[in-house]
Amino acid sequence: MGVNKMRKEYDFSKAKLNPYIKKLRKQISIRIDIDTIEYFKRQAHDTGISYQNLINLYLSNCASHKKTVNIEWK
Repeated sequence: MGVNKMRKEYDFSKAKLNPYIKKLRKQISIRIDIDTIEYFKRQAHDTGISYQNLINLYLSNCASHKKTVNIEWK
């Protein structure tokens, strides 16, 4: 059996940047109404996708479509 040996130097001049760098996530704390969480948990149960991922997908969709908030007080 051969033994893998580390090289003294490596050439990274042709290395590519991480293609997933834009997909990195940051953990934050956010206060969400209990009813809203329960809604996404029900959706998670129906879809098989975790409720955290569903919330992230929804917010990502809003951001990518540049949706704006429309609040009307009556």
